[in-house]
Amino acid sequence: MAALLRFVAEQNPDAARDLKIQIESAAQSLSELPYRARRGRVVDTRELLAHPNYWIIYRVTLTAVEIVEILHTRREYP
Repeated sequence: MAALLRFVAEQNPDAARDLKIQIESAAQSLSELPYRARRGRVVDTRELLAHPNYWIIYRVTLTAVEIVEILHTRREYP
């Protein structure tokens, strides 16, 4: 996520700050409701739209929510 935020900050530091807040807020919410997002296109993953342009791809394990990737919505996946 750090590389993504640096890239956005080069063009618009305020947008990078807002994006960080939105992604972190969405990620933290998964601790309470880990299954609220749709099933992922990759087996055993889930996909949460954290921002209009970014997905959080994650897995739910017995003890944690593991974030696999932050992915731009236009990027081909998987």
